[in-house]
Amino acid sequence: MFMQRALSRAARPAASSARSMSAVTIEFPGAYATHRCEAPDAVAETSKEELLEYFKTMYTMRRMEITCDNEYKARTIRGFCHLYDGQEAIGTGINAALDLEDSWITSYRCHCIMLARGGTVEGVLAELMGNAHGETGGKGGSMHFYNKEQNFYGGQGIVGAQVPVGTGLAFANKYKTPLGEKMPVAIGCYGDGAANQGQIWEAANMAALWKLPMIFCIENNQYGMGTSISRSSSNNDYYTMGNLIPGIKMDGMNVLSVREGMKHVKDYVGSGNGPMYVEMSTYRYHGHSMSDPGTTYRNRDEIAAMRSTRDPIEHVKKMLVDHTDATEEELKAMEKVIRKEVADACDRAKAGAPPDSIADLTNNIYLTEDGKSEPQAYIRMPDYTKSIRQ
Repeated sequence: MFMQRALSRAARPAASSARSMSAVTIEFPGAYATHRCEAPDAVAETSKEELLEYFKTMYTMRRMEITCDNEYKARTIRGFCHLYDGQEAIGTGINAALDLEDSWITSYRCHCIMLARGGTVEGVLAELMGNAHGETGGKGGSMHFYNKEQNFYGGQGIVGAQVPVGTGLAFANKYKTPLGEKMPVAIGCYGDGAANQGQIWEAANMAALWKLPMIFCIENNQYGMGTSISRSSSNNDYYTMGNLIPGIKMDGMNVLSVREGMKHVKDYVGSGNGPMYVEMSTYRYHGHSMSDPGTTYRNRDEIAAMRSTRDPIEHVKKMLVDHTDATEEELKAMEKVIRKEVADACDRAKAGAPPDSIADLTNNIYLTEDGKSEPQAYIRMPDYTKSIRQ
């Protein structure tokens, strides 16, 4: 089970009492709506330790994204930057439901998914700052994280383009699994703004025909860039968009409903039944990107209402206080530890250096027949006079 590596040992949960170790049952009626399939049970078995793990993971994601916001404004992070705060329950819940053998690809809003799939806060921030010890060597930046060892196939900079690639990953998983055995699944996450693209319909059609273990996961944060779903889509029930493909809508602000729902979906598609559509009902707190203030097409009262009534981290804190012996003071102390760890990770990220432009630009483009990188003698730069010639 995932535990963010950047967290210190002091922040890890302790088995302080019989109640903290015992399982608790939490119900969440109304968390699911379905299309052509049965709904998952709206109940989860969990424990204090597990909820603390989710809380710390999600709070680390939140602090990391807030740090990204600050560093972008300070101009230590440049270029495009799309933040995930408000949507942490989705990345955390999906990761808790899937296995590392399952393939995952997502959109450019990918910092926190990198964190869930083996990254560190320092590695994410260093990548955003363009430093060599970043998660992809300082060459990918905000939209292009990647971790093949943990079957994370990256954030995709082109809207919706990750979905056909994810379908290809599902095809590979089916192709490599012996007949009759359970298959690893593939999940492609994309936003409501991409949901009506033709390439997604084509990929879904192929996945249905070939019964691929593919999950089409729509993170519906209510606005595609600056356009509300009511103005951009004739069908706002995104989980029904697969037509004959079954679909489930989930409360994407509740980490347990996401986890239990995705376990159900993983079992269905991994058993050879074909793909499934999933709609995660969520909300992003920041604008679409750092160039979007996020308040020209929605008002501050709407954002404040979401924060006060549906915040995914506050929901986990409430479950901990209501169902275990965790206290508000204990959780505040953990938040303080995490804030310091993220701040320290940011300082270490800043202390790095950018990659060697010549060596890194000429390598990892083409491979030789034995799979080794073959340095290129010429790299065309935007300014032709600055092109690299070896």
